[in-house]
Amino acid sequence: MSSTLLTQTSQIVVVDIDCMDPEVAQRHTPSTKPFFSDMTSNQAIVSGEATRPERAALLREAIEEVNSKRSPGSDPETFAQDVLDIFTVLLAKQVYPYLHLTSCAFDIQKTLVHARKLVKIFEEKGIPRSRVCIKIPTTAEGMVACAELQREGIQTLATCLFSVPQALAAHQAKCLYVAPYFNELRVHFEPTIWREYAVPGKEHPMSQVIFDVKRIYERIGSNTKVMPASIVTPREVIGLVSLKPDHITISGAILDKLSALPAVTPEEFDSGLNLSKEFEDSNLLSVDYLVSDGALLKDLLAKDVESTRKLDDALKLFGEFEEKTKVYINDIAT
Repeated sequence: MSSTLLTQTSQIVVVDIDCMDPEVAQRHTPSTKPFFSDMTSNQAIVSGEATRPERAALLREAIEEVNSKRSPGSDPETFAQDVLDIFTVLLAKQVYPYLHLTSCAFDIQKTLVHARKLVKIFEEKGIPRSRVCIKIPTTAEGMVACAELQREGIQTLATCLFSVPQALAAHQAKCLYVAPYFNELRVHFEPTIWREYAVPGKEHPMSQVIFDVKRIYERIGSNTKVMPASIVTPREVIGLVSLKPDHITISGAILDKLSALPAVTPEEFDSGLNLSKEFEDSNLLSVDYLVSDGALLKDLLAKDVESTRKLDDALKLFGEFEEKTKVYINDIAT
């Protein structure tokens, strides 16, 4: 196989697919063995797939399954959520051969209930819980919920992460992954707010955060893996690979571009960054972020205006997509 930027990237970090289209996974998978390790998804991705004509049969299958178990008088909100959960799992199952809920973000109990429900559906559809990882926003409540889910044997990923304290809370919760967002979510829907950097691995403000998280995890012996997400260009992929994360999750559009580009020189995968001085000898590394329902993390996020802005905006966008999909489900089911 000729060396492309995609194959080169896969030789340095584990590549995951940030997409639920099985055709994209198939297109970038050689016939000999699976190419991707994991698949990541979110409400925006599911919403886009649910409204595609070629997904109509799958969505109808989910609707019929819920209708077959539906109690008389059940409300449209519950019906739509049940359909959405089953559709998500059915769609994920189609991508599975190529692999190696924000509305609850500030509610511990609702997060626990929904995560358990999703894992149960995956298991009913033949995908073991060992291959399922529930994405939970890195709020204080979300990390407390992650800690409980991990104790129950349900793997979790801390998403919408923009700061080191969030990453330390995820480590203490024993999350399997953290997903630092390289770009805030809104750039994917309002491209004019995206900012280009000549050398993203050195100049992008999230590069230092991701570098710090990875180095701190190494220092404290964390088992939580770093998986950057929210990538806009192949140049950003190069920059992120230079930070030496464990995984990187890439959208279908960027995968296509990487597979069409030649490999680059090894020097481009050197960020030249050093650990931020504030974390060289910091009590932030040893304090408990989860005690009292995550009170310390909640306090630190309240003081971190930029991280909180990006976190809240991501939750707002995901919530809007979730509601949009539920409305669509109820419309076609009636």
